[in-house]
Amino acid sequence: MVQLNHKNREEYIYYLLLALKNRDKEKFRKDFLNLHPTDQTEVFRELTKDKRSLVYEYILADELALIFEGLYADEQKIIMEELEDTYAAEMLNDVSADDLVDFLGEVSAQQSQEYLRKMDDIQAQNIKRLLSYKKDTVGSVMTTEYITAKDDETVEQILLRLRAEGLEAETIYYIYVLNQEKRLIGVVSLRELITKDPLTKVHDIMKSNVITLSALTSHRDAVTAIKDYDLLAVPVVDHEKRILGIVTVDDVLDILEEETDEDIEDMSAIRGTVDLEISPITAAKRRLPWLIILLFMGLFTGSIISSFEVTFISFAFLLLFVPMITDMAGNTGIQSLAVVIRGLATGKIRDQQIKQLLFRETLTGMIIGVICSVIAGVIVYLITLSTFYVLTITISLLVTLTFATVIGAIVPLIINRLRIDPAVASGPFITTINDILAILIYFSVATALIAYFS
Repeated sequence: MVQLNHKNREEYIYYLLLALKNRDKEKFRKDFLNLHPTDQTEVFRELTKDKRSLVYEYILADELALIFEGLYADEQKIIMEELEDTYAAEMLNDVSADDLVDFLGEVSAQQSQEYLRKMDDIQAQNIKRLLSYKKDTVGSVMTTEYITAKDDETVEQILLRLRAEGLEAETIYYIYVLNQEKRLIGVVSLRELITKDPLTKVHDIMKSNVITLSALTSHRDAVTAIKDYDLLAVPVVDHEKRILGIVTVDDVLDILEEETDEDIEDMSAIRGTVDLEISPITAAKRRLPWLIILLFMGLFTGSIISSFEVTFISFAFLLLFVPMITDMAGNTGIQSLAVVIRGLATGKIRDQQIKQLLFRETLTGMIIGVICSVIAGVIVYLITLSTFYVLTITISLLVTLTFATVIGAIVPLIINRLRIDPAVASGPFITTINDILAILIYFSVATALIAYFS
């Protein structure tokens, strides 16, 4: 198998394209199928529609299925539009259940039904059952392609089944042991099977304390289970311990990637606008709600500044430091926000740790405030030689950075308590709140010090 890298990539792709141009099917199949499916997918992405049409002629449906699984939803939709019905049906039947559910969840209900009608009846019924689960539950990402064994079978019998059925399974590292009522009673690893006597009963070597999940378990809990127990897969069972499917580590990685992308989009208030297939009008509609809210908050900021008109008319030099104060408040708030959202997403921040977190963030904000205010105070004194300006800047920075850090931590915690995704406490939202706070503190301190020095 050839692995593409920065040294051989261009040359290898050149010869693949040359084989397509010359319509050399055997040469293309040999070189293309010699690549890892991930590299096949990357090469496929670079092909034009005409060249993709040739690829459909040159490779089998089950070979295309491996490429299909590695593509994004919008790319998968394009492929489905290009394929003939018979070929598409064969290909869909070979796509792993969890990947197919992900794809069908991205298309309209009508399209989903059309694709399901093309598939084998048994496979289609299985996919429909998986589609019935909510998108954020384990049931929506589990696969039904796994290996089971009866509790009275021997190691030799199971290994023979692995050879016969292993290629169809998502993973063969774990074999799930069922009793006569088909309830899950244990699990045995491939390592244990190949190191035991062939005549050993699986009941004697299985582990009975199996970590399981419910089909209604959240994605976050599934990630935690696989991470905490160092598993490659976790069985999903019903209330009678009958196995429904498994969730594998690659599913968890996909979940983590998707949730990370969503958190980044939420923190930038751009959820749902990253997809390049979305029209400018749709993207604008999705961004506008946050921006309109921020617009009114910005107007409120302006009204706060106008209420201190007497202060900055008398000491116009104060206005020079407004950007610094507001930027520092926004930056520290965003840092604190990121820490809390990440902690909540990974489960590292639990209810009993909230007080500790807030205490730590308060101290962190104070330490940052002291250091930054001292640095700013020295610079301001060198510029102005004025005690008034030095005190105004240092006190304002200290108080502002402390409060901004606490706000960045407490807002997502409150939102999380309301059972809303804390990532919606987006960066622009926190930044605007801290801007208002910073200006209010800055001019309040300045007004108080003007009265004192007068």
